[in-house]
Order: sequence, then C-alpha cells, then structure tokens
Amino acid sequence: MSSQLELGIGVHIFGVRHLSPGGSKHLLDDLNRIKPKIILIEGPSDASSEIRHITQRQTKPPIAILAFTEELPVRTALWPLASYSPEYQAMKWAADHKAQSVFIDLPSSVMIALQDMRKREQQQRAESSPTPDPEQVTPQAEVLHETVHESLYDRIAQLSGEDDYDMYWERNYEHNLNEHAYRQAILQFSEQMRELTEAEEQHSSASEHAYNAIRESYMRRQIKQTIESGYQPEDILVVCGAYHAAALSHVSDIMTDQELQSLPSSSTKLTLMPYSYYKLSSMSGYGAGNHAPHYYEMMWQQMNREALDELPHLYLSSVARLLRKAGTHRSTAEVIEAVRMAQSLSALHGGSIPVLRDLQDAAQTLLGHGDLSVIAESLAQINVGTTIGQLAEGVSQTPIQDDLNRLLQQLKLTKYKTTIAQDLMLDLRENRRVQSKESAFLDLHRSFLFHRLRLLNIHFVQQQQTQQDQATWAERWIIQWSPEVEIQVVESTLLGETVEIAAAYVLQQKLDHCLTIAEASDLILIACESGMVTQLENGRQTLQRLAVDNQDVIQITLAARSLSKIIQYGDLRRIDTMPLIPLLEQLFTRASLFLVTSCQCNDEVAHEMMKSISELHTIGLDHSEQLDYQLWIEQLTEVMERDDLNAKLSGFACSLLIERNQVSATQLAAEVSRRLSPGVPADLGAGWFEGLSSRNRYMLLSRTSLWEQLHQYIESLEDDDFVRALVFLRRAFSTFSPSEKNMIAELLGELWGVNTEQAAEILTEELKEEEAKMIDDLNDFDFEDF
Repeated sequence: MSSQLELGIGVHIFGVRHLSPGGSKHLLDDLNRIKPKIILIEGPSDASSEIRHITQRQTKPPIAILAFTEELPVRTALWPLASYSPEYQAMKWAADHKAQSVFIDLPSSVMIALQDMRKREQQQRAESSPTPDPEQVTPQAEVLHETVHESLYDRIAQLSGEDDYDMYWERNYEHNLNEHAYRQAILQFSEQMRELTEAEEQHSSASEHAYNAIRESYMRRQIKQTIESGYQPEDILVVCGAYHAAALSHVSDIMTDQELQSLPSSSTKLTLMPYSYYKLSSMSGYGAGNHAPHYYEMMWQQMNREALDELPHLYLSSVARLLRKAGTHRSTAEVIEAVRMAQSLSALHGGSIPVLRDLQDAAQTLLGHGDLSVIAESLAQINVGTTIGQLAEGVSQTPIQDDLNRLLQQLKLTKYKTTIAQDLMLDLRENRRVQSKESAFLDLHRSFLFHRLRLLNIHFVQQQQTQQDQATWAERWIIQWSPEVEIQVVESTLLGETVEIAAAYVLQQKLDHCLTIAEASDLILIACESGMVTQLENGRQTLQRLAVDNQDVIQITLAARSLSKIIQYGDLRRIDTMPLIPLLEQLFTRASLFLVTSCQCNDEVAHEMMKSISELHTIGLDHSEQLDYQLWIEQLTEVMERDDLNAKLSGFACSLLIERNQVSATQLAAEVSRRLSPGVPADLGAGWFEGLSSRNRYMLLSRTSLWEQLHQYIESLEDDDFVRALVFLRRAFSTFSPSEKNMIAELLGELWGVNTEQAAEILTEELKEEEAKMIDDLNDFDFEDF
C-alpha cells in the first residue's frame, strides 16, 4: 500500500506496500517534491549501518538483511529488498541527494525475542485447550494473522469483482499513475484496513495486536528523537507499511525509556546477503513475497521509461521468445492477438492496462493453444525469474564467509572463485617434491574442504567420477562460483562460524538421527572424507550401537562396504582407522552367521542378496587377515548344499566356492547332476544355473561335463517345463558377451555331433522380431496355471 499524510507536527508519512513498483514511483515523486533531509524507514534500527553497503553501486538487488541469534537453537529474521522495493528506492534517493536515511523499527534482537514470545503464547493456548477444533486453532500467531488478513483480502477481491486480491491491487494501485488520485485512494484504503484488522486482531489474537502496538510505539519514539536531534519536521519523511501509517501520525503513546528497557532481547548478529527472485517469491514460502518478482521488475522498468502501456507487448513477446528458444514456434501474429485479448480482458474489469492474470490467460489461450503445460516453463521464467543479487566484495562478511575466503587463499583456490566452471584433479598422496608440510598435503586438505562444503549443501564444488575407479588417491571436481553459492555460504552461518564447525554440526545432527547401520556407515565415510576425527569416532559408536541386534544381511553389507573402503585408504587421508577394524569384524561375522537364513527368499530379494554376497566375499578377501574368512566359506558351503534355499543363490555360492578352489571336480559334477536332474522343477534347475553362471564364465566354459549335464537336463524336460526353463536360461545367458556365447555354441555343437561353426552361426544369430516377442511375452506369463 502507499499513502502520504501531512501530520500536525509536519512530518511526512508515506505508507507503502512492500515490493511495490507503483509505491516506489509515487514515493520518488514525493521525495523529489519534498526533498527531505532525512528519511526514516521501517526496518531493524540496528541495521542502519548496513545502508551504506546497500546503496553501493556494486550492490545489485535482490538482497536481504539477515539477523540470526548467537545461541542455539538459531532463530532468524529476514528483510528482503528488490530493486522496486520502496524502501530500497528511498535509501538510494537519500544517498544520491546527500540526505540521511536510517531504520526506525525495533532492533532485530528485540524483534526475534518478541516473535519467540508470540510463538510460545500460541503453543500454550493450543495446549491449554483440551479438544482444539482444527478449524479454529492455527499453529502459530503468524499463521493466524495471515489467515485474518487473507480472508479480509478475499472479501475485498470479491467486492471488486476480481478473482483474487493481487488482481485488485495491481489494477487499482500499481497501474494508477495519477499522483493525486493514488495518494487519496491509498490514504482511505489504509485507514479502513486498519480499523477492520485491529478489530479482528483484538478479538482473535491479542499477542498480534500487542506486537504491532509495541512496534508502532517504538517507531513514534524514533520519529520524536529525530525531531529532538535538530531536524525540522517538514524535513523528515517516514517510509513504513501502510498499515502503520495512520498509527505513526499520532504524537501520543510514545515508548518511554522504562518501557524500552523492559522489552525482551536475544543476542543477535546482522549481515547482508545476496538474495534470489525465487526466494523472494511466495513460491518459496516467503509470506510477504509477491508471486511474480521478475514481472514486477519489468513493470518497474517500464514505469521508469514512462511506457507502462507497453508492458503487455513486452511480457507476451518474451513468452513467445522463450517458446521459440525451446523449439515451439509462435508467430508475431499470435503475439499481437494475445496482446489484444489481454487488453480486452482488462477492459471487461474496467482496467486501463492488463494485469498479470489477464496476460497469463491470453498467453495460455493463444500462445499455449489452450494448454497451460506448453507455456508453464516460460511463464515461470518471466514471472519469477532467475535473478540473483550481488554484494560488493567484502561487504558485511559473516564469520563463515571470512573463514571460507581464508581457506580458499590458504589452499590456493582463489582463482577458482569465478562463474566459469573449471575442472580440478586432486592427488591425495603426499607430494615429496616440496619442502613444506602444507604444500605436501595441499590436495588432501583441498579434498577435506570440498567434502565439507558438500555436507553443507554449498554447491561450489561437484565431485565427478574418475577414469581410474580403483585409484583411491585421485579425485576429480568441477568448481564454479555463483551468487547462489554466496547465499548458501551465508545461510551456513546459522550452523557455525567456520566451515569445519558448521560441517561438524551438520554431521553430528545426521548421526543423532540416523536409524540404520547403512546410514551410519555412510556418515562414517563422510567423516573420513571430510577429515573430521571426532565425528568419525561418534559415527563408530553409533554404528556399533545400531549393529547389536541387526540381522539384515543387505544392510550389514552396505555398512561393511563403507568400513572396508575407509580402512583400505585411511592412511591416505592420514586418519587412524584401527578402531574401525573390530567393528568390521563384528559386521562380517554377523553377516556370515545370518547368511543362510537370509537366503530363504524370493527371486526379487535374491537379486539384492547376490550383490551383498559378492560384496561380502570381496571384503573377506581384502581383509582375510583380520576377518573370520573360514566361517564365511563354511556358510557359503551350506548355502550351496541346501535344497530349501533360493536356487539362484545356491548356484551363486557354488560359483564363488569354485573360484576359491573349495569345490573339487568330483563335487562339482555331483552338484550339477543333483541340481540339473530330470526330477528337478524347471524354474529351480534353470535358476540354479543362472546363479552359477553369473561369475567367472571362462572357468565354467572350461568344464565340458557341466554343459553335458545341462544338455541332458534340457532334453529331459517336457514341453511345458521347457517353456518355463527357457525364461530363466534366457535371462542367464543375456549377460554373456558375444565371444562367450560363441564358445558355448561350439561346445554344444560338439555335444550334438554337428559342425561347430555352423552351430555357432545358428545359435548366435539375431532372433526374428516375432521370435523375440514370443520369448519376451513369457517373462510376464503366469506359470501357476501349469
């Protein structure tokens, strides 16, 4: 909202709606007419020192003033500013005209403390009600206040014949360029709104009414002190929310020193931060945001060009341009028709210029051909936009920003702080060609920093896969700075004053809330990669606690894999991993003991179990000196021999034991004969072979007796059983390479007594389309009918 009221004492009060281009234009008109010597602005009074940074030429909105508490739990308060914010334009005008500008609202320390009190009061009211009505009770005072206003605004929209309040506001106030009509309309609107909302606040939310009364009493105190400091009333202009404009016109009820000292306070810190239009929009959950910040910036620019009537042409041509860029062509004629339609829709409501809803409806009808999904992405880019603010280098740095800049300089990474993506390979091994210890482990400490930034969700770095997957000493990173990264760094201030402290806090929080051993082991790995020894030990204790009663072999395997990886390259990261070895022993032993039971599963679970068994087998070999590898072999043998377990897993266990020379030729022949005998159901026999053939194919190809047994088994099947076995066998052979399939064909050619080359050519040729479809259909066939 916006209004100007000449006080009896001569102070100029200009009420505004936050994030209003129209309010900014009329405010600047009044500033140029009145030429005040000081501008008092609604905002945290302890942030006045930041105004000089806000008005610097290098500062590009959107930006925000951020206040945060120094004690846990961290609470925050935020004051965003866009280029078209009346408050920002007032500060810029003051700087350009050598006038003073200061904030006059409650200090952030008091503001946050009062908000805490309001939340506690609301919670107490909710708890004191034995059977709260969900239709009447809201969780927070702010929500209640918003609900009161929302219903009031909805009624205003309905009375005006608009679909929503934003349409009403834009049509009647943003587009109203008549200076005198605007001023008078806003003044009346402000006073009536206050009367209505005050009555509802007193009835439904005493704390909300008291909160506004305290703020207004404090701002009146600031106005009075400004006059007492020597400024003439007519040289003072106050910029505040229009809701408060009428209240600030009263000279009574000014906060006393005693009342000021009695206000609650929390220790806070202030900083400026770059902001984005997405965060500024109501889409991000920001209650005071508008739903189309980039659209309002376009409106502001057109107002400055005195070409507001050209906004529909600019908006709809921008939609068409983005559609063309995405590959959807729209003609100039369609854009012209869309402009005409938007103007017609506006005229139906008595408007002079189309509002955003009119423009969107026209865009959907003529540029989207009635389909919103066609233009949805383009509308999002134009309405919300991707603009990110910028602050001058070194302005209002938070401790974590200072720490990160220090680390970038120390680790020789300053040159990577650009918007151009750059590739960086790290070698974590000691560089023996340099003299200083810092230089010898430069890349290792870079790795620690990068992993900590990832933990904090600061997207300055992104890890990539290396070509040498087994080279644990090599890491590849893509590094790219952006204003969004700056925002993420500032927000991390709420977690700690340095990168290390903040990352440790986040990791400890994750450890305190993790529920599975797999999750705990992943966090241990992150602690190792980040070089955080304390959290590594805390993770070990957490994992040990969770592993005591765990019998899930798949979960145990995931945990054991992470520990194995850490132990293998722990020395490389100069971290003592000896305390992790007993934990790995415990996990490996539990996995071995519960292996047989876990193999009583269906084929869907068996797929994951095969991966786990393979992982555990590798872990056992890699750490055979520390682990009970013999116990593992014994359990694998039982899985191989048991008939009541999943046949695929029994075959897989057999293949692992063959690799370790734990199965003799005689034993293998007996096992093959037993598993592929004519009396064995087709799915069990073929499933067993699928598990057996999933490892070490060349070893299997060298055993002719195996293929003879498979050949005899297939010949013994009835037609229905053959169809059933075909599905499993096709799945088993689908992963064989062409050369392996060729060798199998030659083996079968010898068994069948035919030309081996001809057999290989026939068996390896591509299936005809109808043959492939027929076999594919078998995968979904219900064999229970047989």
